Amino acid sequence: MKEYASNPRAAFDFEIIETLEAGVVLTGNEVKAIKTGKATLRGTYVRLIHERPFLVGATITPYQPANTPPTYNAQADRALLMSKKQIATLSGIGKAEGLTLVPLKLYDKGGRIKLLVGIARGKRKYDKRETIKKKDLTRSRARGGEE
Repeated sequence: MKEYASNPRAAFDFEIIETLEAGVVLTGNEVKAIKTGKATLRGTYVRLIHERPFLVGATITPYQPANTPPTYNAQADRALLMSKKQIATLSGIGKAEGLTLVPLKLYDKGGRIKLLVGIARGKRKYDKRETIKKKDLTRSRARGGEE
């Protein structure tokens, strides 16, 4: 399972409660671009539009800019492929207060590009400070320093 893109701020800004796997509707040149590392998930989210999940805000830069169609939009909303049961779960979450759908990573599974979607709750400022403290503590222990 090769990881092509991840959302590094997701674990810092959100408390991940559950994860779901979704396929992504892509064109051939977008698949090539993702496999060469030209995708970004920073600042993206998943939104239900007419009861269909879409990845909003993801940037996939063209694989070969000279051969890209003139109508290509690098930040177009991309449809996600999920089962009806997963979509029902997402629609219930969309109505729940304080929960959001955050893309965590794009990866390869059996030759297909998948998106790991996290059901998350936003962290408060003091929760973020605790996360920073824990990271600093583990970093100092790894260096051999004392607490």
